[in-house]
Amino acid sequence: MKKSRGRTSRKRRKKHLKSFMDGVNCSHKLEYIKLKKWLKERGFEDSNLKPAEFWGTGRGLRTTKALQAGDLIISLPEKCLLTTGTVLSSCLGGHIVKWKPPVSPLLALCTFLIAEKHSGEKSPWKPYLDVLPKTYTCPACLEPDVINLLPKPLKKKAQEQKRMIQELFSSSKAFFSSLQPLFTENTGTIFNYSALEWAWCTINTRTIYMKHPRRECFSLEPDVYALAPYLDLLNHSPNVQVKAAFNEQTRSYEIWTNSQCKKYQEVFICYGPHDNQKLLLEYGFVAMDNPHSSVYVSADTLLKYFSPLDKQRKAKISILKDHGFLENLTFGWQGPSWRLLTALKVLRLAAEEFACWRRILLGDVTSARNEQQALGTAAKICQFLIEETQHGLLQISQLKRDKENLKTQLALVEMLRSEELKILQKSAEILCNLNLAT
Repeated sequence: MKKSRGRTSRKRRKKHLKSFMDGVNCSHKLEYIKLKKWLKERGFEDSNLKPAEFWGTGRGLRTTKALQAGDLIISLPEKCLLTTGTVLSSCLGGHIVKWKPPVSPLLALCTFLIAEKHSGEKSPWKPYLDVLPKTYTCPACLEPDVINLLPKPLKKKAQEQKRMIQELFSSSKAFFSSLQPLFTENTGTIFNYSALEWAWCTINTRTIYMKHPRRECFSLEPDVYALAPYLDLLNHSPNVQVKAAFNEQTRSYEIWTNSQCKKYQEVFICYGPHDNQKLLLEYGFVAMDNPHSSVYVSADTLLKYFSPLDKQRKAKISILKDHGFLENLTFGWQGPSWRLLTALKVLRLAAEEFACWRRILLGDVTSARNEQQALGTAAKICQFLIEETQHGLLQISQLKRDKENLKTQLALVEMLRSEELKILQKSAEILCNLNLAT
């Protein structure tokens, strides 16, 4: 009797775990019911995709039928898309057309989102606005303490991202003020910095690429954004392939899958072959076991391992700079990249070999000594980055204990750095075998 109860509870546990992994259905939630009704009014046919909450990816969409390669995942009518055309046909349109110098398409969309959110119940876009995230985890939104724990190349880009939003905010103040006739409340309180940051992150993390004809009322920046309600609930996976584009015949934005997906499983799309630093910077998340992931080696780190007494050091650096070999130097799951090893080979050239630098850039071998020294230096850099990453992870765990309010942000950086540690350890192993072989 006892045995059978144990088996039953095991079965129940297994079933519970499976449903947990498959996601918890969210279709019954009021915000999704309202969103689906709103989309239906705009011509969206109910698809096989249902909103659910997933253990690994958070909110997403799962399929109620098995998908085969070549199946249409979703078709969203043009009327459901939020574009600069939507903005111009709203009450903001007249003000945008008159404003000089012209605003960018990005600012026009940010302004629209802030204005519609402020309108609350009166906004025709309310059902969509209600399902948008309230906060984001793009580096621009992270606390300075958390930004400091990012890998150096990403930390620099995160600070640039923050600066860019700050500059957009200060350069847009006069334009925001010009919209005062549309509001009873002061525009300074409506279009504040946190409102712009939220709108910017919404567009940066959620828009689909859609080219629009050039309009005189906008600046020369490309007008390629479209917010796609419901479709933007689809999460990214580096392991799937999809075809996505606006279909001129059906006047709908369509996504077709090139992968299979079992019934009730989460449906993924691919945002592109991005590494984790790029995913965190642009979308505010990290993908575990990402085959595209790599660890970047900054020029400063690279040059630390070369003697300042080398008479040709300056010339070597100049060659690498001119040919773009001081950036995008990485360690990946397969070890040091070809670009990194090439840069190391140039820097390791002996005085009598220096004239051969062109051959190295083309992939030739100059000498066994040069090859071995390049591999040895790569191993040292790799070891340095392992120690630096371990130190970063230690700082993160200390900060997690001290600052409860930063737990979510820190967990994200911890995921990134843990994944990078795995890549570096794998690279160290590969380099050790290569050094033994040579």
